[in-house]
Amino acid sequence: MTEQLDELADLIRDERLRELRVALDELHIGDVVDFLERLGVKDRAVTFRLLPKDTAVEVFDMLDQALQHEIIEGLKDGEVAHFFESLEPDDRVRLMDEMPASVARKMLRHLDPRERSLTNIVLGYPSGTIGRQMSPEFVAIPEHWTVRQAMEKVRRAGTDAETIYTLPVVDRQRLLKGVVSLRDLLTNDDEQIVEALMTEADSVDADHDAEDAARRCADRKHLAMPVTDKEHRVVGIFTVDDALDILERAESEDAARHGGAEPLHRPYLSTPVLTIMRSRVVWLLVLAVGATLTVQVLDIFESTLEQVVALALFVPLLIGTGGNTGNQAATTVTRALALGDITTRDVFKVLWREVRVGLTLGSVLGALGFVLVGLWGPGDGNPWAIAAVICLTLVSMCTLAASAGGMMPILGKKLGADPAVFANPFISTFVDATGLIVYFMIARAVLGL
Repeated sequence: MTEQLDELADLIRDERLRELRVALDELHIGDVVDFLERLGVKDRAVTFRLLPKDTAVEVFDMLDQALQHEIIEGLKDGEVAHFFESLEPDDRVRLMDEMPASVARKMLRHLDPRERSLTNIVLGYPSGTIGRQMSPEFVAIPEHWTVRQAMEKVRRAGTDAETIYTLPVVDRQRLLKGVVSLRDLLTNDDEQIVEALMTEADSVDADHDAEDAARRCADRKHLAMPVTDKEHRVVGIFTVDDALDILERAESEDAARHGGAEPLHRPYLSTPVLTIMRSRVVWLLVLAVGATLTVQVLDIFESTLEQVVALALFVPLLIGTGGNTGNQAATTVTRALALGDITTRDVFKVLWREVRVGLTLGSVLGALGFVLVGLWGPGDGNPWAIAAVICLTLVSMCTLAASAGGMMPILGKKLGADPAVFANPFISTFVDATGLIVYFMIARAVLGL
């Protein structure tokens, strides 16, 4: 497939647009999306205009919001209105979040009254909540209806609904009473009452955190979940495909921040070089400033290094081991927080567990280091003394690093920050500086310096 996409790129470069149009018609919709994501802004706009109208609508709906915004900027007003109106209300709101407020308001005014009303429902909820991600287009079934009546409503309104496989069941005040599946409606007698078929609804409040709601939907394997207001009235539906999209974005953000960068929020090949640079430079500057602490520690213990030069040989080994240990702990705890395995109330349980893990790891590595350094390491005639320093330092540093690595994501969560931010950059800086202090203090004590 990569070779085929490269061939299409050659057609763009050679301006063989007629051949490109024919080749695009033969591609699957998903492959067209992949191809557009690999192109620059100008080439993407040219290629998008070559797509048939129906195909263009499907492709536009599948693109990231950042790329949708770029395409919108290159379209005429009439085309913009067409593609904007083709989106589902929740997708439309996510695109509006990418745009300047004045442009978003202008596009909202051009919607027909029904679509504008549905979009305003989603816009009414704060960013980051599930209300901002739900679809207000759903089919609600009154509990006193028969299966026949329910199926008639599904046939009549199902075309515009986000999903018809899981249907909220409501009472006369539109309060959520349960859910019924399309399978149950199809396999039961027409005169059966819906109330007898419904099951308990696993709903979510519209003001609930979107990532947490998405995790619940995916973990419990729901096709859809009703979204309710504070009075428990159904205001929308949240589907598993939207849940997976939210979790994918969250995973991408965590992966980027674990690596000391900000998430791109768009495909890599379509991201400008300066944007990639800006996503990385902030944390590089943080690490560079943090590294000055390590330099200061080395300067403070300069006399110790002058007396036993061999100690300098093990500095990279020790700070590397400590940093890796801390990052392992931070990654594990961050993931556990995301999955809901632990909460900020479990701080002391996590601390006690990581102390034991770090102590065990340090003991294993320390014993191995003691043997290797004692047998083959430098030491100016006393290699076993140096070996003892390395052993004790590894035990102390691994315990310290694992403890700090486990605590920092919880601290970040408690402060309302992204726990992933507290993983790589801050752990490395903290462990490097404190680990070296521990190293030289142990060296002074053991070697009598």
